[in-house]
Amino acid sequence: MLIYYDMRIRYISIMLVLFSLSFGQQNKLFWDGLDWNQIPKSSNYDTEIIFRMKTAYLHGILDGRLYSYLKVWAEDQAIADNVFSETVDYLSNRELIKNLDYFYKDPMNSYIPVANAIIISNMYAERIPIKNIENYINLSRKWINNLTLDLDTLNYSKLLEQKAIKYNSRNTNQYE
Repeated sequence: MLIYYDMRIRYISIMLVLFSLSFGQQNKLFWDGLDWNQIPKSSNYDTEIIFRMKTAYLHGILDGRLYSYLKVWAEDQAIADNVFSETVDYLSNRELIKNLDYFYKDPMNSYIPVANAIIISNMYAERIPIKNIENYINLSRKWINNLTLDLDTLNYSKLLEQKAIKYNSRNTNQYE
């Protein structure tokens, strides 16, 4: 009975997430430059609060990255080291915030996720050749644009139907 209840909760959670995505104003996957640049406005331009909010967000990203690294590392150390090989702690918080503020002044960068911008800021600080950095920026733009386009053209009702069929088939097979 507990397994049935757990699966039912998962199904309802998936349905709620998909429902909210289908009726949301826009498909938002990552925090990006638009969000980063809204922090001063949302904190009434108080420099102390701005710094604390941006620092807290950066710590959250870096903690999440470490958690992901450790989860992958437990499965395969070589893959973890390869996937998470970029340096993301080369700069202090204050330096990183300054670099991100500067990076997001360019409207072309506003849709690049903050996680990618952190890598880009560290690439500049490490004095990686500009050609390589520009290539990474272009790849980041292309990746997020393609991902957003794929989400915009996704048929959520069909996805919900597929999830319902999969859920119902699991429950039917479980009791046979």
